[in-house]
Amino acid sequence: MNKWLIISIISLILPSCMMAQSTGNEKTSFAILGGVNFQNITGDDVNGDKISSSGIIGFHGGVRAMIPIAPEFYFQPGLLFSTKGSKNKSDLGTTSINLSYVEVPLNLVYKSKLGSGSIYLGFGPYVGYGIKGNTKFESSLGTLKSDVKFQNEVTDSDPLTSTYIKPLDVGGNVLVGYEMSGGLFLQLDTQLGLVNINPDDSRIPNNKSSLKNVGFGLSLGYSF
Repeated sequence: MNKWLIISIISLILPSCMMAQSTGNEKTSFAILGGVNFQNITGDDVNGDKISSSGIIGFHGGVRAMIPIAPEFYFQPGLLFSTKGSKNKSDLGTTSINLSYVEVPLNLVYKSKLGSGSIYLGFGPYVGYGIKGNTKFESSLGTLKSDVKFQNEVTDSDPLTSTYIKPLDVGGNVLVGYEMSGGLFLQLDTQLGLVNINPDDSRIPNNKSSLKNVGFGLSLGYSF
């Protein structure tokens, strides 16, 4: 799917969601947020064996809306820039992959008063599109860097030295947060990728590889 088509769909849907009518006395609120990601890429290699990888620390930032749909229930769309990736160590050296995504989370949230503020819980899907990435191989001989190429298929004409990732990522969110009376909030969320981001590679017969993004994030934000 063309990335400009996805961006166009996002630009049409998100403002419409943010303009939705309020329910009862509740009003639509907006927020800016940012924080750290603790991400990993898990899955199987070309032989179907589990990948041994460790996570990396990234970051995210963006905006969201809280649109009331029923008493204490909200639709929470957002638009985020988020970095993900993983690290793999072997006898030869350490390989790191870093990926940058534009993401649209679409959560259903329950929010209730607790003390002077409010606690909220939510879940829902997210859609991400890869816009930038790089790999870094470090060994005793030095460091080698290269860019990630986002494409759905890899053919014989594609260089063997490049790393390839599917641009589209789809998964699920689960989140919990606390918002103070002044609008400042702290949020913890987890993400589980549900689609294989490893492209179809015609150069590898009987390819059993499968890669998925997983991780969690901690956000600090302000709602108004």
